[in-house]
Amino acid sequence: MRIRRKKWAREELDNSAFYIDDPKVFKNEWRKKFKKDQPLFVELGCGKGIFVATLASNHRDINYIAVDMIEAMLGLSKRNIEAAYNNEYPENLFLIRANVEQISEVFGEEDKIDRLYINFCNPWPKKKHNKRRLTHTRQLEQYKQFLSKDADIYFKTDSDELFDVSLEYFEESGFEIVNKTYDLHVEPIFEENIMTEHEKMFSEENIKIKALIAKQK
Repeated sequence: MRIRRKKWAREELDNSAFYIDDPKVFKNEWRKKFKKDQPLFVELGCGKGIFVATLASNHRDINYIAVDMIEAMLGLSKRNIEAAYNNEYPENLFLIRANVEQISEVFGEEDKIDRLYINFCNPWPKKKHNKRRLTHTRQLEQYKQFLSKDADIYFKTDSDELFDVSLEYFEESGFEIVNKTYDLHVEPIFEENIMTEHEKMFSEENIKIKALIAKQK
C-alpha cells in the first residue's frame, strides 16, 4: 500500500515511549523489555496498526510487538494504538521499525516468540521478486530461529496464488498446516478474527479471504 509522507510522524514517533527505532539492540532481550512475563506475539507488517491495537488492548495478558518499515505507517499505528488504549501507556505493546526481510537481526533464539501474525502481505507476483514474500521458504527459515517450540503462524491473504504457493512454502520449511480455509468469513478457523483495513476493503469487493494456521512439526 502506497501512503503519503506524514510530516508529523517523525516527531511523534521520537517522543513515543512505546516506539523503538533501532530494535536490533534488544535482540534476545525482548522478554525483559516488558513489565510482565507473558506470551509474546509479533505482527509482521502492521500497516496502520488497527489490528494489533485492537488485539493488544483487548488481551492485556499477552505481550505484543508490531513491526513495520514505513515511517508514515508507523506514525498512524502509533496514533491508533493510543486511541485503543485511551491514551494510556500500552504496557504490553511495542511498536518497532524494522525490515521484515532481515527480521532475524531483530529477534533471536532467547526471545521465544509464541505467535507470528502475517496479514495481507505484498504478494510479489513477479517471479524475480518471489523471495521477498513474507511466507517464502527463505523467510520461514528466519522465523524458525526465534519461534518458541510450540509457536504458530497466523496468515491471511486475499491472493489465491500467494495462498496456494504458501502452503508449499510451509511444507518445504517443516511446518504443519493445522487449519486452513479459502473463505475465512464463511468458514472461520480463528477463535477471534479482527479485521484489518485491507480485509474490510477486500470483503466489500466480495473477494474471499484465505487463511491458515501453521506450526513447526
